[in-house]
Amino acid sequence: MPKIKFASDNSQAYDKTQIQLKVLPGVRERLRSIPKWQDKLRAAIDELIAQNLDQ
Repeated sequence: MPKIKFASDNSQAYDKTQIQLKVLPGVRERLRSIPKWQDKLRAAIDELIAQNLDQ
């Protein structure tokens, strides 16, 4: 039986289409050193969208 590499704790499935972003050198490594960085980044994206939809 294959090992599960990713288990989402989200009640809704994630979109299969990825968002890609170019960053400065070293940002990727620093970002990945933050615990639960993906959840925090998703929350920041949701907040950015909400702020810009209100304008």
